[in-house]
Amino acid sequence: MEHIKRILQDKIEERLVPGKAVLIYGARRVGKTVLLKEIVKKTDGKTIILNGEDIDVHNMLQNRSVSNFRQLFSGINLLAIDEAQNIPQIGQVIKLIVDEIDGIKVIATGSSSFDLLNKIGEPLVGRASQFVLSPFSIKEIAQQQNGIEIKQNLASRLIYGNYPEVVGMTRNDMKEEYLREIVNAYLLKDILAIDGLRNSAKMNRLLQLIAYQVGDEVKYDELGKQLGMHRDTVEKYLDLLSKVFVIYRIGAFSRNMRKEVSKAGKWYFYDNGIRNAVMGNFKDVNNRQDMGELWENFFITEKMKNNQNQLLHQQLHFWRTYDQQEIDLIVESSDAINAYEMKWGKKNPNVPGGFAKAYPNANFNVVNPENYFTLL
Repeated sequence: MEHIKRILQDKIEERLVPGKAVLIYGARRVGKTVLLKEIVKKTDGKTIILNGEDIDVHNMLQNRSVSNFRQLFSGINLLAIDEAQNIPQIGQVIKLIVDEIDGIKVIATGSSSFDLLNKIGEPLVGRASQFVLSPFSIKEIAQQQNGIEIKQNLASRLIYGNYPEVVGMTRNDMKEEYLREIVNAYLLKDILAIDGLRNSAKMNRLLQLIAYQVGDEVKYDELGKQLGMHRDTVEKYLDLLSKVFVIYRIGAFSRNMRKEVSKAGKWYFYDNGIRNAVMGNFKDVNNRQDMGELWENFFITEKMKNNQNQLLHQQLHFWRTYDQQEIDLIVESSDAINAYEMKWGKKNPNVPGGFAKAYPNANFNVVNPENYFTLL
C-alpha cells in the first residue's frame, strides 16, 4: 500500500515552533510513529527520535537538569519523542527543554490521553499544541482510491474499520486476527495498566455491552446491575475507555425546550473494526442484524474525525424528545445547525415536526451509502 498522508500533518508542522511542544494522542497502531517519522523526514537540520519505551532513554533523561539537556540536545532542530507517557516526569522534561534549549522544536506522542496528560499536565500549560490522531478517515483513504473504489470498499470499511494496517490487508482472515490482537493485546492491556485496574473480565464485558448499545442512550444504573458494580464505577471505566481512544460519548442537544432530553448520552467506537472484534462478529453486511448501528457508528465517527483533522470547533450531539421524536446526529457550529439521520436502506424520512418547529433554520439530511461522502 502506498503511503497515505495524514490530514493533520500540515497542521502539526505549522505548530512546530521553538519554545512550544506539540503533543499527538491516539490509540496504539493508528499511525502515530509513522506520522512522527514523516514529520522528522521533512524537517531541515539535525533531528533525533527517542523511544519512550527504551530504558536507555529513561536513563538519559533521568538527570533533569538544564546542563544535562543542553549537553544532549544543543544544536538539535527537532526532538521527537514516541510513546512519551512511559518516561518518568515527562512534563518537566519537555518544559525544561523547550524553555532552555534555544531553537529546538519538540514533538511527542502518547497512546493514552490519561497517561500523557497526567504526566505532562500543568508544566506545559500554554506551552503545547495538542492533536488527536484516529484511524484513517475515509477522506484520507480517498487519496489512493477513486469514487468507484471508495463505494466498492464501503462494506469492508463497515466490518473491518480503518486501522492503517487493516486498510493495507487483502485477506479478511488476516484483518480479523489483527483486530482481535489489538483488542486483547493492546487496548484492554493499556486500560488495565492505567489506575491499577485488575478486573479485565468486567472491563471486557462492559465494552461488549457498549458495543451492543451503539446508537442507544446508555444508562449507567442498568449497566451496573448487569455487571454487578456501582454506577460510579461504570462511569469511571467508560471514562478510561475514552481516554485510551476506544470509545467516545456524544450528549443530547437541547436548547431547553420542555420536551427535549438533555442529560442522556450515547457511546460510539473510534473504529467499526474494533467494535466488531469486541463483539466477535465479522459477518458481512448481507448477514448482519445490526446494519443500522454499524452505519450510524461509521458516519458519526467519520464526522468526529473530520472535526479533529480540520481542527473544527463543532459540537456533536443527538436529539430526542420525551415523546420519542429523534435525530441521530446534530452538528452544531458557531453559525449553523446541521441534522443527520442515518439510513442504510432506501428510506427517506422527513424531519421530525418538533425539531423543524424549534429550529426552523437548521439543515436536515438523510445519510445513505450513496450520498454520505458529500455530507462529511
